[in-house]
Amino acid sequence: MAETVAINRKARYEYSIEETFEAGIVLSGTEIKSIRDGKANLQDAYARIERNEAWLVGAHIAPWAGGNRNNHEPRRDRKLLLHRMEIDRLAGRAGAKGLTIVPLRLYITSRGRAKLELGLARGKQLHDKRRAIADRDQRREMERELAEAHRGRR
Repeated sequence: MAETVAINRKARYEYSIEETFEAGIVLSGTEIKSIRDGKANLQDAYARIERNEAWLVGAHIAPWAGGNRNNHEPRRDRKLLLHRMEIDRLAGRAGAKGLTIVPLRLYITSRGRAKLELGLARGKQLHDKRRAIADRDQRREMERELAEAHRGRR
């Protein structure tokens, strides 16, 4: 069972996700301890392919409270662990079709490993965002009415 540490809520609002990938992350000792404490933020993060390697850029992992002078830099670029075929596919699709690679969720696996869910995404236009907001509001209203009807029966 995976324990979710950080979710990039803005990603699903700003982008329509076409495909998802799972990637490992190269972390230092204080970074994984800080992630296990839940001190990570993916808000302004994105991924990029550079020199045939995948990198996570802009993610904030707070310095570990029990760290000393060897504590990590909070916003450093972190290498992502993907198979060569996945990197090639991501690089090809992101470059050719104008797609971008966004981190969706950071989680800890049952074996204690930090993993990142990446999404191959296309930016939404303003009218797409308005439609998403309208759909969300309509779903909320329907759930509210169902709850009220359910309460009225008891």
